[in-house]
Amino acid sequence: MASKTSGGQIHERRTASSLSSTNLHSFTRAPTPPLFEELNPQELKWRERYAFLLDRGFSLRPRYRPGWKPSWVGSSLTHWDCEDSINHVNPTLLDAKRTKDGWVVCIKMITKKSDEIEIARYLSPTTSKPLEDPKNHSVPVLDFFRDPISPDVNYLVMPLLRPFDDPEFVFVGEVVDFVTQILEGTEYMHRKLVAHCDLTGVNIMMDALPLFPRGWHFASPSFAPDGIKILKPRTRIDHPVRYYIIDYDCAVRFLPGQSPVIRGLGGRDDDPPELELPIPFDHFKLDVFTLGNVFRKDLRQKFIGLEFLDSLIQFMMTHDCNQRPTALVALQYWYKVKASLNVSMARWRLRKPDESVGDRVFHTVADGIVGLKSLFDGDYHILLYRHSTVRHGFPSALWNVDTATNSVQRYPNMHVLRPAKPPTAFHGDETFLLLDSLDGDVDMVWRNCQDR
Repeated sequence: MASKTSGGQIHERRTASSLSSTNLHSFTRAPTPPLFEELNPQELKWRERYAFLLDRGFSLRPRYRPGWKPSWVGSSLTHWDCEDSINHVNPTLLDAKRTKDGWVVCIKMITKKSDEIEIARYLSPTTSKPLEDPKNHSVPVLDFFRDPISPDVNYLVMPLLRPFDDPEFVFVGEVVDFVTQILEGTEYMHRKLVAHCDLTGVNIMMDALPLFPRGWHFASPSFAPDGIKILKPRTRIDHPVRYYIIDYDCAVRFLPGQSPVIRGLGGRDDDPPELELPIPFDHFKLDVFTLGNVFRKDLRQKFIGLEFLDSLIQFMMTHDCNQRPTALVALQYWYKVKASLNVSMARWRLRKPDESVGDRVFHTVADGIVGLKSLFDGDYHILLYRHSTVRHGFPSALWNVDTATNSVQRYPNMHVLRPAKPPTAFHGDETFLLLDSLDGDVDMVWRNCQDR
């Protein structure tokens, strides 16, 4: 998993600007900070277990090998140029490669007594039949074992995942798919008589390999596994991902016929009204409320154009726990809402409340590059302008996008190679695209890019 798993934290030590070759080599190189050359106390615990984990079939990164020496020491490289300079701050999580197939996994060190491993194994899809029930969105358990040094420490091995919103959602259809998968996963979990009790955003992850086919660095998830190259994700609308529910350290597994109304402390979300008083409450209904709060805070309040979620969120966050729907009822309600949506909404681009008109146009163009690349061969310029400007002959503002380099530039007063009257379907201030092939044969491809 990425650094946001189970501990809910992301450690990103690099930025795009810091890795620019111009920035790196235009200044005198400063001495390497000691924190990169030396393992911190938490990292030392992992190094002590390097041989043990290797015997179990999991190889840690070079930084954690016994006898490790920084690769940049004694060379012309800086620590920024070397993957083994990347340290990690989450003491209970680390990535590794499974030696039998090279698959990158996440190893979680569990130091407190709980039913987490037992419940995770109970819900885990089997490796032989991973989609035996497609509604099962519990994180797969690949292995588990006890620590050889501390008898109270256990390990859980899971796939490497990323936070569900990293990268952010781009299109409406991606949100619809996310809501569907997580509601189905919650209903499955409850059907198996398990209440999560901490079903918040940090405990929802995704298998992001469809977005990053070559993987990413566990401790610096904006970068490739080498820790150097900056990643550019694909879009989920064209490369669907699968979401998972993780972290069962607060979960409760009930027996058949047992009442879910018991005392409890809840999890990270302090908003559920049943947590205001120290009285028994329905733990399944708690999950419904906190998941509704995820939809409210991480989707509805973050993006414009998701009004169709309002009734679902209100339903799931019903104040009276007794009147609140079960996960099954909430899922059935969502299916009806989903069926009422126009299929064309799937590719409507999401906007944020503070997005300016310029940003809106820029992102509309940038988000369309990948889709246009899949439709046409060769290099193209994408010309974007407002319909209102065409009435005066030529656009006053033009964005030129070279799909060969994915570069975007704004050209004031740039002439269109072949002026053409927009289709009658366009009116008002709708925007559209004019595709101009670089080989001299000009073709018009109109796209309705109106912000919905």
